[in-house]
Amino acid sequence: MESRRSAWFCAVASLLLLASCSGESFSDAEKATIASMSLASLLPLPADPTNKYADDPAAAALGATLFFDQRMSSDGVVSCGTCHLIDRQFQDDLPRGKGVGTTNRRTMPLAGAAWGPWFFWDGRRDSLWAQALAPLEDQREHAGTRAFYAHFVADEFNERYQRIFGPLPDLSSVPKQAGPFGKPAEQTAWNAMSPDRQDAVNRVFSNLGKAIAAFERSIVPEETRFDRFARALAAGKPAEGDVAFSGEEIAGLKLFIGKANCSTCHTGPRLTDDSFHNTGVPVVPGLPEDLGRETGVKQVDADPFNCLGKFSDAGPEACGELRFMVKEGAALTRAYKPPSLRGAATRPPYMHAGQFATLEEVVDHYSRAPAAPSGATELHPLTLSERERQQLIAFLKTLAE
Repeated sequence: MESRRSAWFCAVASLLLLASCSGESFSDAEKATIASMSLASLLPLPADPTNKYADDPAAAALGATLFFDQRMSSDGVVSCGTCHLIDRQFQDDLPRGKGVGTTNRRTMPLAGAAWGPWFFWDGRRDSLWAQALAPLEDQREHAGTRAFYAHFVADEFNERYQRIFGPLPDLSSVPKQAGPFGKPAEQTAWNAMSPDRQDAVNRVFSNLGKAIAAFERSIVPEETRFDRFARALAAGKPAEGDVAFSGEEIAGLKLFIGKANCSTCHTGPRLTDDSFHNTGVPVVPGLPEDLGRETGVKQVDADPFNCLGKFSDAGPEACGELRFMVKEGAALTRAYKPPSLRGAATRPPYMHAGQFATLEEVVDHYSRAPAAPSGATELHPLTLSERERQQLIAFLKTLAE
């Protein structure tokens, strides 16, 4: 009798598990949301009208070489790959990026970045190639100058450059080190150059960024357990083997798209809405005030390499994001772009300056919804039990497996 009862319980448990894995525990609305978060919903890589070399294989090959070349820095030690590690989802596991010096923000992963309209935590650049240029001049990252990079390309990659971009300008009268963001002497040398000389250097510099961007466009999100589960769910098939979600992971997924409101900002197949949000993240003692998007809009508007600038290959009609961006308002203060959650479980710490060391700390912050250091947080307190918190974390881990 006892053995029959045990067998009956096992049979019922198996049927319940099969039902949950086949999607019977999800409503039609939930299934639609889950499908929208799957890589199967990722649209083809959009064209970049600002970069006519974006899909040029030769440009991408040169960009890959430049990306990993440590000579692309003032100390000959730092490359793009120093912070964007190929085996760590193109980020570095550090609270704040370290190049020649230490930056004020966390290194963002690059996988899928080419699909977005804004770059960096504050959106201070509006194209992948303009983004690639910023660290090269940042004195805490590569600490180089525009003239240095122009001479470097002319000396080391002359033929490759000219096959892609055409003739190099005459750089004989250009100082070896000169740029608007270098040391005082380098800035003085830059300001002493004629506008035509500056434009010639800027053209080479922008093409260097366009080559790096052509390579970065090849860095795409990888399929995860979640994507395999979502594919089985959409097909109405039972998820078996490592595709199947546990009861805790299913509960966490339901929380993610429901009660916990995670999918409000972490939406779509890249799990980011590419917008900017104040979520009350605390300041880091010792760092200068960081106002996020409030500062970012001013920087992207003034960037000579933006979509409307003379080094862009796009016409004004292609620059809607820049032309119509919100430039002022309280909502911009300390607002940051939500990074993709794909792989997030394996890349602590979290937030724009590594404020939280674990996913548990992140979930606790979003549950408490503390007041923002400045501006107003968009969060509202959540009543999540300890078990619900662990369920949410269990689901997040499926985005990295």
